[in-house]
Amino acid sequence: MTTLKAVIFDWAGTMIDFGSFAPMGVFVEAFRRFDVEATITEARAPMGLPKRDHIDAMLKAPRLSAEWARVHGAAPNAADVDRVYEVFVPMNEEVVADYATLVPGAKDTLDWLAARGIKVGSTTGYTRSIMERVAPVAAAQGYAPLNMVCADDLPEGRPGPLGMYRCFVDLAVHPPAAVLKVDDTPPGIAEGVAAGCPTVGVALSGNIAGKTPEELAALPEAEVAAIRAEATAILKDAGATHVIDTVADLPALIEGHFA
Repeated sequence: MTTLKAVIFDWAGTMIDFGSFAPMGVFVEAFRRFDVEATITEARAPMGLPKRDHIDAMLKAPRLSAEWARVHGAAPNAADVDRVYEVFVPMNEEVVADYATLVPGAKDTLDWLAARGIKVGSTTGYTRSIMERVAPVAAAQGYAPLNMVCADDLPEGRPGPLGMYRCFVDLAVHPPAAVLKVDDTPPGIAEGVAAGCPTVGVALSGNIAGKTPEELAALPEAEVAAIRAEATAILKDAGATHVIDTVADLPALIEGHFA
């Protein structure tokens, strides 16, 4: 019998969109619209933050900041963040449903949690307008969490705890020690830590690995192990109390550590 009352999942890279591909390509294209070429690595670096904050972090990165100044004649400012964000959101709305396939094993994990009376909630770095495209596709696959806290729902997003606090209220669960946060990014892990919750990082399905299941399957085990080790170190550094490969491994973790 577990001590947990609820699990709060992230979305892209955790429950859907194995490899977290939907936002990454749109960030690159949004910057390209302003004649600035961002690399995939630069686009992935702040992943997990609310999307406006993500763009702000990209524009503050030394190389991109210098490139923006070279192209536009001045260092990027808050108005430039808003301009890129205004381009990003509708572009992401258009493509995000194409990447809303559940991570393999996610539905089995949801069924396992339901059978034990453990509630399921969610937070995300996506805006509500983006999630309105994602949620119906996920629901058709059997994933409809009890709540969904989006990046623009509250005055402060990740890495602060307000999204988790909203989950406590929406799901009527407490104390924080009885609520597990599962995420693939440092800001999402930090969100759980800030709220006082135990946190589980997912190493292979998320943004840090950045691979499809097929790409991972084609790699030698030594390379997969190296990716796992890198992701684990990053997630642990962010405060993850446990790290698993994907949400398919969550039932075994709960049975082993939260009995």
